[in-house]
Amino acid sequence: MRDRWPCAAEALCTLFDGLFLEAERTQLRGGASEPLFCPGFGAAPAVIYFRFDYQASALHEVAHWCLAGARRRQRVDYGYWYVPEGRDAAQQAAFFAVEAAPQALESLFCETLGVPFAPSVDNPGALAPGMAPFLTALDEHRQRWRAMGLPSRAARFRDALAALRPS
Repeated sequence: MRDRWPCAAEALCTLFDGLFLEAERTQLRGGASEPLFCPGFGAAPAVIYFRFDYQASALHEVAHWCLAGARRRQRVDYGYWYVPEGRDAAQQAAFFAVEAAPQALESLFCETLGVPFAPSVDNPGALAPGMAPFLTALDEHRQRWRAMGLPSRAARFRDALAALRPS
């Protein structure tokens, strides 16, 4: 099957690093079995790790980074706790609450590249009760950013992504 992405994951890393490695001391790297954000330490830059060479994972993790404030960017995985599949309804609702904004931003990155976006629910067994409010919240974030503009790092990244899309 032909890849529908206009660029490889490596190109996303190069693009991100060109924008943010010097300016924000943060780099993007694939190849991880699980995504993870590691803050910089000493002279070492912060690293955003995404799954394997999955472009969608890269965009998702960059979206989290674009929205994380300075304090969150000083903590491993921005200080969030990950609860694996098998969450109860309350844990899934908390996941949806945290994920609506970054996934809305990820969807705008996908739109810029002209690739499909699929919401990540991360716990398929707990979908039914919270899915509709999650999708509504995701759409509200997306519409707000379309009307008012993206946060600055997200806007810089999105604008650079546009150059990767074939004409």
